[in-house]
Amino acid sequence: MTFQPVLPLSGFAGWSFLQRTYDAQREAFTQSPAIDRLTDHFRETISTIFTAEALVEDRRLMQVALGAFGLDDDINAKAFIREILSEGTQADDALANRLADKRYRQLSEAFGFGDFGPRTVLPSFATEIINRYEARQFEIAVGEQDADMRVALSLGDSLTDLFDQASGEDAQWFAMMGNPPLRRTFEVALGLPAAFGQVDIDDQLITFKDRAASVLGVESFSNFADPDMQEALIRMFLVRAQVEAGNSLTNGTIALTLLQSVAPLNPA
Repeated sequence: MTFQPVLPLSGFAGWSFLQRTYDAQREAFTQSPAIDRLTDHFRETISTIFTAEALVEDRRLMQVALGAFGLDDDINAKAFIREILSEGTQADDALANRLADKRYRQLSEAFGFGDFGPRTVLPSFATEIINRYEARQFEIAVGEQDADMRVALSLGDSLTDLFDQASGEDAQWFAMMGNPPLRRTFEVALGLPAAFGQVDIDDQLITFKDRAASVLGVESFSNFADPDMQEALIRMFLVRAQVEAGNSLTNGTIALTLLQSVAPLNPA
């Protein structure tokens, strides 16, 4: 039986509890038999995998590889993932570089098949990917109970990946905008509406910068490398998300009350 994370509270209070108990809860989760079987197979087998073709033919390896980058839903898209991995990231027109979601680029770079050769032969590679996989799967388990908590939990690693891959102020903002979980965190924390993504991309950039400066006092995207700034962003995100959820619940309760009140006026 898989260990289920304990989240007795929502919002920022729940986040504080999760932070205090994170190490113990994650350890219990990763010792679950289902996780153990997959990671053991990955650790024992991955050093014998030298091509994208070989990787995508082993479903258990794919579960760990894709899960490490939050791409679990692509488990059946073998041809697509094979192309992502085979083309690498060195060419500007490589598929991974043309996709807005930069997690595919991270996946391709991590395995190296289409770049400078397979990184699967490195002694530390299995541990590197397994650590990412276990962290992502714990986030998913947390998200099954509280979706907003999952988003908050992934923020630090997502920003680390972003800083590793994007340099320059505008490039970092655009990279954030191309990462769905990160983008949601910023939109909610900065009080931007759901339809905001439909406006011109350059206007989005200006708005993100302006709102980050006014709401969080951010002068540059690089400020988000600071753990204290990350915590401030998470706090704002969770507070605003909880308010939104409360408003939705209140509106739903009012609607239900109105429906119940008119029901007797409509005899069967």
